[in-house]
Amino acid sequence: MLKFSFENSKLNKLASYLNLRKNQVAGFDLPTGYTCKMAKDCKSFANRKTGKITDGPNIKFRCYAAGSESRFPNSRLAHWHNYDTLHGKTYHEMVDIINESLPDNIKIVRIHSSGDYFNQDYFSAWCRVAYEHPEITFFGYTKHIKYVRFVREMNLPNFKLVYSLGGKEDDKVTDEPTIKVITDAEIKNSNVACVNHPADDYDFIMAGESFSIVVHGTQPKKSR
Repeated sequence: MLKFSFENSKLNKLASYLNLRKNQVAGFDLPTGYTCKMAKDCKSFANRKTGKITDGPNIKFRCYAAGSESRFPNSRLAHWHNYDTLHGKTYHEMVDIINESLPDNIKIVRIHSSGDYFNQDYFSAWCRVAYEHPEITFFGYTKHIKYVRFVREMNLPNFKLVYSLGGKEDDKVTDEPTIKVITDAEIKNSNVACVNHPADDYDFIMAGESFSIVVHGTQPKKSR
């Protein structure tokens, strides 16, 4: 069985905002960095055993999830458990595993506060699960522009993705909704709506609108 998370302040805030119980809003995560094939500006890794963070060669800001995995061993273990359970499985096997693991009475699933879609079959499995569960809303970010486009073309009202800028495919973005990480100093120069708390992005994602979010989490020494 996969591990879904409920003890997260951002998810709890979202549950309250939507007038749902805390156990009706969950997150599903994978190891950050290791599953983020298209990441560039934020690519960071938390060592599976020690939690020690290693930043990628092109880092401009550290993925906040790497800091969380470093500080909280149980989260790191859960993320790796999910990856080990799914990686190497077929599309149909992953669909069955996800379906069997969905928490009872769940209403909202945020996919990948940590990690990203590690291959096409895995992404397609989530699409199938969303199709089979119209009563559940699935949402999140990805650095795979083709997945953002595919979800839009599917026109599934309960599955929404935005493209996360700072990846290897930024130059392919046309009219897709995006999320950009900015510093406090850059807020006044941002030409899109900006949210100051990661839970506040829900409405923008569901509406298919672009937005910015202020950089958060532990950053490398001497960074801005």
